[in-house]
Amino acid sequence: MAVNKILDLKAFVPARDFELSKRFYLDLGFRENWGNKQVCELEIDGYRFLLQAFYVKEYAENFMMSLTVENADEWWDHIKSSGLLDKYDLHTAKPPELQPWGLRVLYLTDPTGVLWHIADQRKS
Repeated sequence: MAVNKILDLKAFVPARDFELSKRFYLDLGFRENWGNKQVCELEIDGYRFLLQAFYVKEYAENFMMSLTVENADEWWDHIKSSGLLDKYDLHTAKPPELQPWGLRVLYLTDPTGVLWHIADQRKS
């Protein structure tokens, strides 16, 4: 039980090349609320995280974020049509596929190596 009301919760996402990663997220559809050369807050539809100019290879390549959306196929179409696959060399990106745990997941790795699960839950 919390002592006081929780006001916010955000993850600090690592960036090997801060400016490149920030451009990636802006191109993906996030907007920057505030920032400086070390950290910025990125938001999409009211959900936020902090992108930080911090990089440890082992940490970054084991960092994952999950974004639940209404339709993962529309996100995949957006990623393909916006040229993000080529612009950011997203060779590990995979279109949505039903996983054994019941979610359809689109896998996307940012320029630093952070793995994103962009998932929808289709009603059966």
